[in-house]
Amino acid sequence: MNPRQLLTDSFQAAVAAADPLKIVAAHLPTPPKGRTLVVGAGKAAASMARAVELAWPSSHAIEGVVVTRYAHGMDTDRIRVVEAGHPVPDGAGEVAAAEIFSLVSNLTEDDHLIALISGGGSSLLSLPVASISMADLKAVTNSLLKSGAP
Repeated sequence: MNPRQLLTDSFQAAVAAADPLKIVAAHLPTPPKGRTLVVGAGKAAASMARAVELAWPSSHAIEGVVVTRYAHGMDTDRIRVVEAGHPVPDGAGEVAAAEIFSLVSNLTEDDHLIALISGGGSSLLSLPVASISMADLKAVTNSLLKSGAP
């Protein structure tokens, strides 16, 4: 096998091994009685949400919201997927973050919460405090990116 093919095959094997649709189900608990709220953020949030839906029967009460990068969305049945800005946060992420905050604020001790977090979550789930505007957060993020900060 030539080196290029070896590297290509190795990369494809690594990506396949990390596919949320293949690996998330094994890490989920048994569906609890009562309501389950699923929230999340990150570039893999939509596929992780879909994996939860596929792993748990449609008769189980699941609802929620996850936010992912533009063009990383996926069709889901019970968990709403929002696409937002990454690496620079935007208003869509801010609205999604506020909605998620509201949903988790209304949980009771009988509810079950699943948080799905992957890379990119800090940008996608941006909800600045009242004294910091989204424009300021964008400006700081852009400055950090331009400076070479990871």
